[in-house]
Amino acid sequence: MSANGRGDDCTDARKDDTKQSPGGSSSAGPGPSEVDAKPGSSSFRYSLDYPSIGQCIIINNKNFDRRTGMNQRNGTDVDAANAMKVFSKLGYKVKIYNDQSVEQMKQVLTSVSKEDHSSAASFICVLLSHGDEGVFFGTDGSVELKFLTSLFRGDRCRTLVGKPKLFFIQACRGTDLDAGIETDSAEDETTRIPVEADFLYAFSTAPGYYSWRNTMTGSWFMQSLCDMVGKYGSELELLHIMTRVNFKVAVEFESISNSPGFNAKKQIPCIVSMLTKEMYFSP
Repeated sequence: MSANGRGDDCTDARKDDTKQSPGGSSSAGPGPSEVDAKPGSSSFRYSLDYPSIGQCIIINNKNFDRRTGMNQRNGTDVDAANAMKVFSKLGYKVKIYNDQSVEQMKQVLTSVSKEDHSSAASFICVLLSHGDEGVFFGTDGSVELKFLTSLFRGDRCRTLVGKPKLFFIQACRGTDLDAGIETDSAEDETTRIPVEADFLYAFSTAPGYYSWRNTMTGSWFMQSLCDMVGKYGSELELLHIMTRVNFKVAVEFESISNSPGFNAKKQIPCIVSMLTKEMYFSP
């Protein structure tokens, strides 16, 4: 629960997703497989030797068309403001887009992906909305999350090739609920790279599960992310920071809800990394 204990905990899911769901390529041709790659760079750390650390785009969807049946996401403005503060402090040029329809989200991210990022070291996108597995909601409907993220693939956004592209996603990924479990614990050469390389997707919850948000203090995940990045962004590597985010969400939060079956639930974020180097926000 949040430190001050105020506000209600709710989920980032469609209004009609109130029932708990139960439990929650191409083939290679003949001959030896080969890859087009040269010996790896001697550096295992992404370079920050650029005029700018990059842009941070925040899509913050709070109010939804009535016909969608989706609830207002109270508390999301706190998430957006905290993210803007934290990433601005790290040097990112932050832009917030509120209450975006599916088409508006596509237009915003398509436009950004076509910009020249040659002078930037990285790119961040924070997505705050309702969701489901593989799906992210605009104010008027849904879009496949992959459509939005794939705009920044290496073959589509050439000026971000080889640079970290970080997506922080606060949204439900299903309707499963985690009841938790008691535990005992002690105290620069040219190289061909995959077009999907250098992405990090930080999901607020594991696949198939609800994602919790406090109406007063914001979502558990974004509270923890902003707290940990704020404290350790100038010293720790990103995946180390994200591990601390996971710990904070898993240990410090538990739902308080009057809805039957929704009280005393837990959550664990899910970090999917295709990063090829260590990501630091400062030299």
